[in-house]
Amino acid sequence: MCALIEAVQTWPAPDWSLPWNAPFAVDGAVVRSACERGVPLPQALTQRIGTLGPRFVPQADLPEGTAYEQFIFETGSVPTREGLHDFFNGLCWMRFPATKRLLNRLQAAEIRKAGVGQVRGPVRDAITLFDENAVLLQAPDVLWDALAAREWTRLFGELRPLWAQARLVLFGHALLEKLVKPYKSITGHVYRAPVPLGLGDDLAAWDAWLAGRLSATGLGEKPFTPLPVLGVPGWWAGNEKADFYADAGVFRPQRLPGEVRSPSAG
Repeated sequence: MCALIEAVQTWPAPDWSLPWNAPFAVDGAVVRSACERGVPLPQALTQRIGTLGPRFVPQADLPEGTAYEQFIFETGSVPTREGLHDFFNGLCWMRFPATKRLLNRLQAAEIRKAGVGQVRGPVRDAITLFDENAVLLQAPDVLWDALAAREWTRLFGELRPLWAQARLVLFGHALLEKLVKPYKSITGHVYRAPVPLGLGDDLAAWDAWLAGRLSATGLGEKPFTPLPVLGVPGWWAGNEKADFYADAGVFRPQRLPGEVRSPSAG
C-alpha cells in the first residue's frame, strides 16, 4: 500500500450521518474516497470543486516567507496539507465559495495595510476566527434572544420545541475537524446576524447573503456569541437529559458589566 493511502487511513473518518456534517456529506465522501484510492488531497479537492472555486495545491507550493492568505489572493490557489484540517477547509470552499473568497480578500487588504507581523491585529484575528470557528444560525427571534443572553436553561429547555424551526450550519473548518471526535465543551462562535428565514435551507443563497454583508469593520467588532454546539437539540444524545446543561464550565452565564473573569474563561 502506498504511503499516501496509509496516511489517509490514519485520519479519523467523519461520520457523514451526523447533523453537523450533513451539509458537507456528499462532497466529503467523494473526496475521501478519492484520497483512499491514492489521489493527493489537493488534487481530489480541485477535481471535486471544479470551476466553483480555487485550485488546491500542495503546501510545498507556498514560497517561504509568503503569507498563506496573500498567496491565495495572488494566485487563486490554496496551499493544502494532507489531513483533516485542510480536508474540511476544502469542503467549506465548496459550500461557501463567495464568502471564502471575500474573507481572503479582506485578509489580503489587511496585509497590504499593515504587512505581516508577529501579531495579526484585531481585524485579521476576527477574520481568522470566523474562517476557523464560525456558526451560522437561522432561527425564530426568541431563540436568538435567549442565545444572546446565554439563558441556557430557557434556550434548551422551555424553548426546546422551537429548535425544530431552526437551522444551524457550521462554517468553521477547525470546528468541523474537532467534531470528528466530539466532546461536550466544543464551542462555536455564532455570527450575530440571523440568516433570513426566507432563504430556507438553500445554502448557496446563505453564501451569497453572507458574502454581501461581511466587512473588515464589522468583523473587527467581534460579532459573535458562543454556543456549545453539542447542546443543540438533536445533535447529541446526551443533551436529552436536563442536567446536561447544568455544567457551568461549558454553559457559562453571561458576563455582568464590570465582571472580571479568568483568562481561561469564555
